[in-house]
Amino acid sequence: MQIRDLTAGDSEAAISLWHEAGLTRPWNPPELDLQRAVDGATSTVLGAFDNDRLVGTVMVGHDGHRGWVYYLTVGEDQRGTGLGRRMMAAAERWLREHGAVKVQLMVRSTNESVLGFYDHLGYEDADVQVRSKWLT
Repeated sequence: MQIRDLTAGDSEAAISLWHEAGLTRPWNPPELDLQRAVDGATSTVLGAFDNDRLVGTVMVGHDGHRGWVYYLTVGEDQRGTGLGRRMMAAAERWLREHGAVKVQLMVRSTNESVLGFYDHLGYEDADVQVRSKWLT
């Protein structure tokens, strides 16, 4: 299993995984999210490859202090193998190497199984609310 930065050529496989995992939303085109991260100076999308097949992703970026993680997923046939943990470790390593001192992520409150996954990795409820405003 190899974990590396994705390129534009990997976008179709990554977006397919995101759809399969239910991570996409109609108002948020995943193609644009992926392109922004791949093109950004302070972000990337890491992919796990089993031979040449993309089986996991995690988008990671930072603002110089806090790092953020998005689009963590592994293919259905890889769930329960520890690949999700490896992807998070790769994201955390990338953030440390790029100077971030804290990592944050957002999980929908209804996604209880994923909340349990992050609890198991040591992530805690930060007792904050995330607010958003569309800039378009």
